[in-house]
Amino acid sequence: MEKHIKVLMLVVCTFLLNSMPTLSKQNTLTSNQFIQYNDTLVSSAGIYEAGFFNFGDSQRQYFGIWYKNISPRTIVWVANRNTPVHNSTAMLKLNDQGSLVILDGSKGVIWNSNSSRTAAVKSVIVQLLDSGNLVVKDASRSFKNEDLLWESFNYPGDTFLAGMKLRSNLVTGPYRYLTSWASSEDPADGEFSYRIDTHGFPQQVIAKGKTILYRAGSWNGYHFNGVSWQIVHRVLNYSFVLTDKEVTYQYATFNSSIITRFVLDPYGLPNRFIWSDQKQNWVAIASRSVDQCEDYAFCSINSNCNINDFPVCECLEGFMPKFQTKWKSSNWSGGCRRRTKLNCLNGDGFLKYTNMKLPDTSSSWYNKSLSLEECKKMCLKNCSCTAYANSDIRDGGSGCLLWFNNIVDMRKHPDIGQDIYIRLASSELGI
Repeated sequence: MEKHIKVLMLVVCTFLLNSMPTLSKQNTLTSNQFIQYNDTLVSSAGIYEAGFFNFGDSQRQYFGIWYKNISPRTIVWVANRNTPVHNSTAMLKLNDQGSLVILDGSKGVIWNSNSSRTAAVKSVIVQLLDSGNLVVKDASRSFKNEDLLWESFNYPGDTFLAGMKLRSNLVTGPYRYLTSWASSEDPADGEFSYRIDTHGFPQQVIAKGKTILYRAGSWNGYHFNGVSWQIVHRVLNYSFVLTDKEVTYQYATFNSSIITRFVLDPYGLPNRFIWSDQKQNWVAIASRSVDQCEDYAFCSINSNCNINDFPVCECLEGFMPKFQTKWKSSNWSGGCRRRTKLNCLNGDGFLKYTNMKLPDTSSSWYNKSLSLEECKKMCLKNCSCTAYANSDIRDGGSGCLLWFNNIVDMRKHPDIGQDIYIRLASSELGI
């Protein structure tokens, strides 16, 4: 009798297991399905895989996305990066409101996507796209991006993928930016961020907390004016859109077979990688230079940093070191001051600098339609205006950028820089 009961129980258990929705090689998750450890979603072309993983400690589980066929595993996104599940029975599913949630063994909510848009729960599905974007959508509607209820691309971690947008809403927020991992085996928010600074004319910066460490510069129509992208532009197409309401920055690959990622590492260093099938590893094709002039405001105010000169810091024409003795001993922290004060009423002029990484634009003013000559006149009318330049260098240049008061973080960039006009008293120009 006992033997028959055991056999019956085995048959029932087998039936129940076989009748449960399976996720093997599926790219979607429906409202009556869930994912646990060893279950995964796989994008339709087999490029990306999503599931639970750990760093050798089964009591610290994360749900993430990685490249399916690349070894070692390369994580591109983590849902619960700051709140690992402290057991091996974690579960990902859709809740009754149509939001994606991660539950622990006692069904406590560890992470919630908090979808702001809702739909009938029965029609909601989760899908892993071949872009690496994990989306929640209403299956009864079209599959346009605007119909998505939620998407992981709106919540970037340390990795910037093709098709993802770094986006800043200038009216209400929020701001989408990269945040480094705490360490190579801890995906929690680290100290560093890679973001579009929207103060003044938008510029790309890397910051530690609120302190800017590095500036790639402002967008000049082709690229950020402090970054050399000759190699990258052969394989990638960049897009930067600035409106009255929003700033968006993204990139796409010219060839769909190219596998690439941009990563802000735990030390705050940005790196662009491309996967090499031949070498079977990631090849770095672009990374931040590490020379002194790349450090934000290395030469302090009203100066120019030129890594090919000695010393690397020099005051702008018409300026002198604020503390001469310290400057001579290579202590440039005091920066430079004008030799001759500006005289707005009697007329000032401008000295042209060529091939420059434009200064910090966080306190600048801009107009996308003014010509360079109109920009000059606009600067002369404002006694606080200290420099001007085109905001866009395409087709001979257009748009107007104005700087006020001190010039900060400018350097010589022979290959990629652009022109800027620094305001000086007429006597300094021999007028």
